[in-house]
Amino acid sequence: LKWLGNIGLGTFDGLNGELIMLDWVVYRANDKLEIEVPSDDELIPFANVTFFDNDEQYELNNISNIDDLKAQLDNKVDGLGNNRFYMVAISGAFNTMHIRSERKQSEPYKTLVEVLRVDQTEKELSDVEGTVVALYTPEYMSDLNAAGWHLHFITKDRKTGGHVLGLDIDKATATWDYTNNFKLHLPDGDFYKSLDFSVNQDDDIKEVEQGQ
Repeated sequence: LKWLGNIGLGTFDGLNGELIMLDWVVYRANDKLEIEVPSDDELIPFANVTFFDNDEQYELNNISNIDDLKAQLDNKVDGLGNNRFYMVAISGAFNTMHIRSERKQSEPYKTLVEVLRVDQTEKELSDVEGTVVALYTPEYMSDLNAAGWHLHFITKDRKTGGHVLGLDIDKATATWDYTNNFKLHLPDGDFYKSLDFSVNQDDDIKEVEQGQ
């Protein structure tokens, strides 16, 4: 994974926490929302990473909740073009940050929605500095990845983090990377080879990843 990018988000084998990659380092937000640096032999079943280019930077303001943030980001996407990927690093001070992670799973695996109903841990942070790693996926790519925005957070001291459920920004800077191409790497294990992808999970994915 480290050969493929220096910023991104994802998860670990068995849904063992939330993955945040920032400045070339891969972090895990475990089921207690504590940050760990996993060993290089840790398996990654899913991640979106890129080599970050500073294509544009500006200050964010008047962001009192996650819907406000997504609306401002969407407005920017509308101007730039909504048919490509964007990776955005949002760094600064947050009045509140609502995050989640989950316990590692074992076979037979529950669905993601079921996991988050029983094995999810949430935490509300106040007056915290850190970085949100935000990925935008265009709508026509929805069969490959959850369309829209996916956000993970890590504190400046690298002690706490997770998937973002809510936030209130005091002052922050948004730095954008315009991503015009992608490479897709598929797993090669027996579990993946026999997985039934015919079941439509669009609504479940929108619920757990984007709160819709």
